[in-house]
Amino acid sequence: MPHSTDPYEDDLDDLPSPRPVHYAEQSLLGALLLDPHRLPDIRGLGAEQFSNHAHGALFQAMRTVSLPDPEAHRSDPAWLNSVLDAARPHAPGLTASYLHTLVQVCPWPQHAPTYARMIQSDHARRTLLMHAQRLAQTATDATLPNRAVATLAQADALAQFMDTLAGHSAPHPGSLQRTVLPKQPTARSSEEALDEERLLLATATAHPAALKGMRWLQPDDFTQSLHATLWQCLTSLVHRAEPVDPVTVLWEAQHRGLLAGGLAAGDLMALVSTPVGSAEYWGERILQRALLTRACDVATRIATYAEDPANTTHQLITGSRRALADLTALRTRWQRSTAPTPPTTPRAPRSPAVSRAGPPPRAATARALR
Repeated sequence: MPHSTDPYEDDLDDLPSPRPVHYAEQSLLGALLLDPHRLPDIRGLGAEQFSNHAHGALFQAMRTVSLPDPEAHRSDPAWLNSVLDAARPHAPGLTASYLHTLVQVCPWPQHAPTYARMIQSDHARRTLLMHAQRLAQTATDATLPNRAVATLAQADALAQFMDTLAGHSAPHPGSLQRTVLPKQPTARSSEEALDEERLLLATATAHPAALKGMRWLQPDDFTQSLHATLWQCLTSLVHRAEPVDPVTVLWEAQHRGLLAGGLAAGDLMALVSTPVGSAEYWGERILQRALLTRACDVATRIATYAEDPANTTHQLITGSRRALADLTALRTRWQRSTAPTPPTTPRAPRSPAVSRAGPPPRAATARALR
């Protein structure tokens, strides 16, 4: 039976085959055990970037133990023993035989920098997946006091990681990712979302002046196409400066084909006839729901990219940035909707207008003073 190449691996037939990065880590460690003086050439790689904890502990031990004399290292295993002693407190499963296995699997010490880049690339993929999962979890966590703000903070953390990753990666003109994204399931509108949209439509019908300051809300933000079209009816009437009431909304809806699907005119008028609260409040609720839904979609796309091993680091950066861009436009509208309204500064009383014709003739002024 061949010797196991994993210090924690049991001889079980049902264990999955190690991923490619496992062999890259073994090859790097083997190269450094053979030639420790290549350690200074391995820059930017940390123990936390290894997928195998024991491998990371061994690499960290190599960093802490003083480099041996090259000639003495060829015949004396003292440095190997020192590295093993330094690593064992953090990875008790490491053995001297496993270090010899690492040396045997890497006959090309000169390839060590390439192995290090492979490890960094796989770590970037795992970290990106972690950020995407956190974004999705935050967007769906109903226990958060301000879920939208927390979600945008997670999106910022993901974007910052992408900027850092791009700064450490050489420009690469490679092709875009070819990952097939999963088909998004048809969203099922919750009763709460439908109620908020109905209340917005009714309140906006009763107070149409509020719509002039609500350009941050778009039809795509609604969860039901009927409500999205009715919103378009309202905004069109306001834009044309026409009267707004349930009857005029009904007439506009008829021109947009809403009654062709079997919707009764009376039902449509009833839908927009029960105002509650303010239109701005319901609009912000709808936009927040759309923002959180978009964040979940973006997180799913990025996670799908990260889970596809066919994507290079450059392709992960490109695809993730495009996904985040889809959240940016909606985020801008959300920030516009929640920005405090600047106070209106009262105008100073205007001074009496001075005649443009200039001062009166001196003779007339003299007569007036007599």
